[in-house]
Amino acid sequence: MVGLVLLYLPLALVVLNSFNASRTFGFPPSGFTLRWWAAAVGSEGALAALGTSVAVGLAATAVALVLGTMAAFAVQRFRFFGRRAVSVLLVLPITLPGIVTGIALNATFTSYLGLTLGFLTVVVGHATFCIVIVFNNVQARLRRLGGSFEEASADLGASTWQTFRFVTLPLMRGALVAGGLLAFALSFDEIVVTNFTAGPAVQTLPIWIFANLFRPNQAPVVNVVAAVLTIAAVVPVWIAQRLGGDPTSRV
Repeated sequence: MVGLVLLYLPLALVVLNSFNASRTFGFPPSGFTLRWWAAAVGSEGALAALGTSVAVGLAATAVALVLGTMAAFAVQRFRFFGRRAVSVLLVLPITLPGIVTGIALNATFTSYLGLTLGFLTVVVGHATFCIVIVFNNVQARLRRLGGSFEEASADLGASTWQTFRFVTLPLMRGALVAGGLLAFALSFDEIVVTNFTAGPAVQTLPIWIFANLFRPNQAPVVNVVAAVLTIAAVVPVWIAQRLGGDPTSRV
């Protein structure tokens, strides 16, 4: 209980301060206002950064869904030399410190590949750890399902494509949506890897928040944006948990 209080009390204060009439955010609040919320809605910088974060998150999630799902099927449904090593290598990026991943990607993009940092490099950087989320979700679902449903479909004369379309995919849909939502949420609030892979022309919402955090005129708007992100973060997690049940119970 103490741990939950220490975790969620600061988040509650962030939401409370977004309505604080004072710029200094003293506690208790000197009054309540919606002025800062109106300022946040009219902030071109925040809205542009929001659009960039959404675009990057969607692109990284799409890449992660394709590659993560393919990797999960390969590891879980086939037996080949080095299968366990491949599984470890796929999970490794999310265990590495973000600054290590960021430095490695930055060196690869700029020094070895000669690329200019921009939107594409940010998407690739985010996809490296988003793949892990999708891979773990899909692999866990495949492990729970086993192969009995697919074998029964094949025994009834269905082709490989028919089995995938009418049996495997419906059973996997919840895991794919949950993995995609969690991957998007992870990409949306990433700042360390983004800082090393984004050029000066690309600014995601977390980068915008960090850049404006210590500017007195922008502090109230930053607090509103942080409050919105705090509330919005609950949605993908809740949906992912709802979709994480046993799919065979609905068959």
